[in-house]
Amino acid sequence: MTTPDHQSATAKDLTYRSPMALMAGVLLLALAAWLGFDALVRGAGRTPWIALAALILVVPLVIAFTLRPAVFSGEDRLRVRNPFRVITLPWGEVASLRSGYTNEVIDNSGTKYQLWAIPVSLRARKKAARQQSRAKAAAKGEGGSMGPGPGGFGLFGGLGGHDGPTRAETDQIMDDLRATQERRGQAKSAQGEVTVRWAYEVIAPVAAGAVLLAVLLAIG
Repeated sequence: MTTPDHQSATAKDLTYRSPMALMAGVLLLALAAWLGFDALVRGAGRTPWIALAALILVVPLVIAFTLRPAVFSGEDRLRVRNPFRVITLPWGEVASLRSGYTNEVIDNSGTKYQLWAIPVSLRARKKAARQQSRAKAAAKGEGGSMGPGPGGFGLFGGLGGHDGPTRAETDQIMDDLRATQERRGQAKSAQGEVTVRWAYEVIAPVAAGAVLLAVLLAIG
């Protein structure tokens, strides 16, 4: 995968992104293109210039918050691509990965970095908890048999291959990242310093669009 930062993902990196954010980004960009280009072509007076400034401002912001965020998990490092920054953390520098109302990685200095690409879904957590409760109830009611229980989960609850409780997808991803950190945290190749790079390729056009729009609105 091609990324805008200088340290591109390797073939061995696991990439995590939010499908819903990607879908929302595509739809918002399509809407911005439709409205913006219509104003550019059909607008009169200062309208085309205002539309152009708005596009320069809005398009990078939409990309930054929807299409850009990603988390790359490799053997030696965790790379977090957020809207305006890219954070590279060798596994030896990762103190913990915390899940609450947001998913975060904390380095050994105590600095927290939010994982924008792995959003917390409270709805998914509640759904997973209900599925787990139904599976346990069905397994208990059927005595661990493979027959379908009243709740429809008897088959899965009684299978010997069922590996652990049902988890929300993003919570399972965080579990996988924690497992990688525990496995690779002491490796020599997974040591180093945490680096943070600002995404000037996003910040610059946003700033330019904001200044141009402010000037156009100010001169009336």
